Amino acid sequence: MCDTAGSVEPVPVAAVSEETEPRLTIPLEPVDGIVITTLIDNVTDMLAVNQGPAIRPFIGDARRRPSAVFEDDWTREGLIAEHGFAALITVTAGGSTHRLLFDAGLSPDGLVSNMRALGVDLGSIEAIVLSHGHSDHTAGLDGFIRAVGRTSLPVMIHPEFWSRRRLVIPGHDPVELPTTSRSALEGAGFTIIEDRQPSFLFGGSVLITGEVDRTSGFEPGFPPQQALRDGRWEPDPLVLDDQALIVHVRGKGLVVLTGCGHAGVVNITRYARRLTGVSQVHAVVGGFHLGGPLFEPLIPQVCAELERLSPAVLVPAHCTGWAAQRALAERFPAAYIPNAVGTRLEL
Repeated sequence: MCDTAGSVEPVPVAAVSEETEPRLTIPLEPVDGIVITTLIDNVTDMLAVNQGPAIRPFIGDARRRPSAVFEDDWTREGLIAEHGFAALITVTAGGSTHRLLFDAGLSPDGLVSNMRALGVDLGSIEAIVLSHGHSDHTAGLDGFIRAVGRTSLPVMIHPEFWSRRRLVIPGHDPVELPTTSRSALEGAGFTIIEDRQPSFLFGGSVLITGEVDRTSGFEPGFPPQQALRDGRWEPDPLVLDDQALIVHVRGKGLVVLTGCGHAGVVNITRYARRLTGVSQVHAVVGGFHLGGPLFEPLIPQVCAELERLSPAVLVPAHCTGWAAQRALAERFPAAYIPNAVGTRLEL
């Protein structure tokens, strides 16, 4: 397990191959509440209204900034949407509050721009969790480093986070993906914590899954992906570095946060229940990766399995795709909440 000081200790977890309880569970400390503020997502909507636990930024509260093309030389600062994901996680337990950054978005400057526009104190971040190595979840670290300077913040990743990868899609030349530089992060002072196993933050109140067991039998990972190993490009469909964040909200159940959900949102949510021994799922939030012709055929089965898991709050974001958004909204009218940059989920 690890804490914000960077110490790390693997958690023993029984391997499973089906939906059964493990021999060992992880004693995740319940929290009084968690707030998930979306800092980067594919959609921005300054006219969206509050909905259940979702509090939206009001257009009239947007910060003013100078602009010579307007009377009185000012306009309101908007929020940046991009094909990426990042969230500020605020956890409250026993009178203490902790904040961490989960992912960092696609562009070097989008994350910091939105944090400042939303009034987020960059210095309040105590740890960074990166769901996987794809650049639409990591590139904003560039601007974050420039904004905060040298920092010893722990950055939690899976060892395969550093893999050099490309996409091979029929009818197109291979597309190589940007690879995060270990030396750049270390040079910025970050404490890099690599683990395949689950680990803790903040006194056992936040659990990072590490490598997720694949048990659903129908979630394929990311088949177009290849990785460079020993000088050769090889199939790398599983995206083993894909990890999620879990919190147990007292009296409500588990909150599960994904980045892209390459391990499969069903696999991830099942794994969260098995790891913690908590059966009630309160909320599933983040990218479900169900967009495009390869993944859209999975939507009916994903909906059916999520219905069995019965989350009270369902907030698909980022790479979920429009077809899946529509299907989830129709299947879960009481639980479904559309996401946008700046949305604050008070869970």
